[in-house]
Amino acid sequence: MSRDFHEADEFFVNLSLNTEMELPTARDTVLHFFEQMKKAFPDLAHFFIREGGDLVLEGDKDKPSYRWITIEPRRLAAGHVNPPSLDDAYHLHETLLELAPHLLTISPLDCEALDVTYGFDLNYAGNHDEIVAEALGVGHALESLIDPPSYRILNFEPSITLALEDSCRLQCRLSLETRTSAYHIRTGDFPDEPISVHFAVRQYWGNGPGISFLDSFRNQRQIGEQLLVSRVVPRVIKPLARAIASR
Repeated sequence: MSRDFHEADEFFVNLSLNTEMELPTARDTVLHFFEQMKKAFPDLAHFFIREGGDLVLEGDKDKPSYRWITIEPRRLAAGHVNPPSLDDAYHLHETLLELAPHLLTISPLDCEALDVTYGFDLNYAGNHDEIVAEALGVGHALESLIDPPSYRILNFEPSITLALEDSCRLQCRLSLETRTSAYHIRTGDFPDEPISVHFAVRQYWGNGPGISFLDSFRNQRQIGEQLLVSRVVPRVIKPLARAIASR
């Protein structure tokens, strides 16, 4: 899978544990949790509080590869940007899921959902929506809407969510985010910004899947990798990369 990182300008793997109740913010609790994470990953050296109150521990963002962790009111999240391998990214997430339930008192009873998200950023200084439509197609039923060619596509961000089992508690979602505005098209001044592709595998908890957070994560990442290799990379990432390279 690591061989396909080079299809994008940036690649990341994120984990998000969404809770029903607010997470603890007591000084001793938060600092002890972050200190334990820093022991496992010494590069997590920068601690700060965002304006909205989110607590952040992150590595050096000026480096090509870095990690980050945030404690938000009802979400614990972590990510590894440009990891050398998927195993490197997974090591961060598994350590977090081993420590957080005890140190932050997160119970399976309190969990809303667990997300594993793979993200690809592909830089392009042009009409993002137009090249997404060119690379992926808009579907036969919609082709007539962009005829004549003088019509310009202003927004095209395809998204699809699939249930992976009968209860619909295990799902995956593919979504694209473009950053072209009407101003860019009017002026012809297109900044070199990324088209983002996000592929997430979500386990809704409810009564619980009957396994631990760690076991659920391992199941979700296995499903995520399989779908990335067989569907997302060959049918979305590579066609988009080829279309950008051809311009």
